[in-house]
Amino acid sequence: MAKREVDIVVISDVHLGTYGCHAKELLKYLKSIKPKILILNGDIIDIWQFSKSYWPEAHMKVVRRILKFVTEGIPVYYLTGNHDEMLRKFADFNLGSFKLQNKVVLNIDGKKAWIFHGDVFDVTMQHSKWLAKLGAVGYDTLILINSFTNRLLTAFGREKMSFSQKVKAKFKDAVKFINQFEQTAADLAVEKGYQYVICGHIHHAEIRQMQATDHPGTVLYLNSGDWVESLTALEYNGRNWTVFKYDPANFKSDNDEEDKTDTEDLDAKMDVRNLLERFRQETH
Repeated sequence: MAKREVDIVVISDVHLGTYGCHAKELLKYLKSIKPKILILNGDIIDIWQFSKSYWPEAHMKVVRRILKFVTEGIPVYYLTGNHDEMLRKFADFNLGSFKLQNKVVLNIDGKKAWIFHGDVFDVTMQHSKWLAKLGAVGYDTLILINSFTNRLLTAFGREKMSFSQKVKAKFKDAVKFINQFEQTAADLAVEKGYQYVICGHIHHAEIRQMQATDHPGTVLYLNSGDWVESLTALEYNGRNWTVFKYDPANFKSDNDEEDKTDTEDLDAKMDVRNLLERFRQETH
């Protein structure tokens, strides 16, 4: 099947290593595209909640597919987030077309794009990290219960529902936090002279032209959403940004066969589970 060519793809908040991660769906999406640049904007691997007892094959296949982009010479930027913050000590590490950074500024068709995860704007992250970690465990549990509930709803022919999105919609503080996050990102981007500011972190996909609060000018604010609930990514093609939303109806082929060129046993060479366990232990 011919792959869809895309100039830039931005993905964030995948949370590999957690029950809520939709690795199979992400893998299908990654197999369907041929990006010129791939940006992984934080929380790709959830080292906070990582356990050696839970690392499904589908999660490893996502890692393999990303590495395949690297071997093909496609620039892959891994920008660190809060759930994979342990990687920040290795920032500015480059290996071929793979670059590990905390943030990056790219020139996209003559416009400067400021790209970073966004947890720096989260007050809870800055002052009560233990509370943020506790919330992450609670969120993952909620997603697990939600997944079980949706299977029952589907079996009875009912429409799926999102517990966390309903919770966010009912609490004004959650909506206020998202609005403040977006405005803070926009204000700083305008102040620094950027035309695009691209974040993740809040699991809320968005593309919106925003006016700065204290400075004249506007900026295009973009957020790639997540692959836990919304299953979204940002795509840039033909000088236009769009939000891609995964629709299973467009991915009916269930061909999980690895490409015949992928003959190396990456599990054995990388030993991902042991590596992530070491990262996790170093933080305790």
